[in-house]
Amino acid sequence: MKKHSMFQPLISIIVPCYNQAQYLDECLQSVMDQTYQTWECIIVNDGSPDNTEEIVKYWLDKDNRFRYIFQENKGVSAARNNGIKNAKGEWILPLDGDDKVHQDYLKYANEKIREDYDIIYSNAQYFGEKNDIWKLDEFSFVTLLYHNIIFCSAIFRKKQNVLFDETMVDGLEDWEFWISYISQDLSDIKIYKFDKILFYYRIKKESKNQKINFESSTFNNVQSYVLSKHYATYKRYIGDYFDLLYKTRLLEKEKNIYKKAYESKRYKLGDKIVTMLEKLKIK
Repeated sequence: MKKHSMFQPLISIIVPCYNQAQYLDECLQSVMDQTYQTWECIIVNDGSPDNTEEIVKYWLDKDNRFRYIFQENKGVSAARNNGIKNAKGEWILPLDGDDKVHQDYLKYANEKIREDYDIIYSNAQYFGEKNDIWKLDEFSFVTLLYHNIIFCSAIFRKKQNVLFDETMVDGLEDWEFWISYISQDLSDIKIYKFDKILFYYRIKKESKNQKINFESSTFNNVQSYVLSKHYATYKRYIGDYFDLLYKTRLLEKEKNIYKKAYESKRYKLGDKIVTMLEKLKIK
């Protein structure tokens, strides 16, 4: 049974950072500017060789709600998990050190926390090398199985048995996390997306996500790993060969606003699921 949230729950913001010192002030200022005040911010330095620690010291001196953890370089999943394990709050907001949030993000989220939602997110905006609106689809678990539709900085109720997969160092670890988190309790979980921009995602010339999007072999390997790890879930919710083909085509008709590049990724994923089903001969 779920615990009903307190009126002012503590929201733990986890900021993993590696070589992001130049962006960190902007990120942490967006935390400091929150109109909702009941938060803590745990900055996890993932072995950065830059001056991250120097930047962090300023914020530690500025407000005691900021906390600091240093770890040897293990990747963003391990850094997030380290923060989550040390979080005092029941609610978690992962926020990468180069991104930022709207000043009212926590305030709006608290309204839905009080209504007993488990995951809360919004539309978003790209900034940096790209400045476009990032309008995410309304939640559907089947759509999530095809591709990620929840950004990494959604606010979620902490689950002791669900963490980020630390073996996923090439990206898409947030997609896998949402599949793990939601599939555990799909019938009872409550998810809410605000139709407003509350999150800002920085686009850089070079980043891990840029690399995985342009290197098809890396993308394919990570997808295959997610499919293998969650094979039973894919089998249950997407079905056998013919059912999968039908749903893939139906999804294409319903989502005809997708760009061709994204469509091709979805078809590749569908092909992989079909191949896996045939290979394992599960009926």
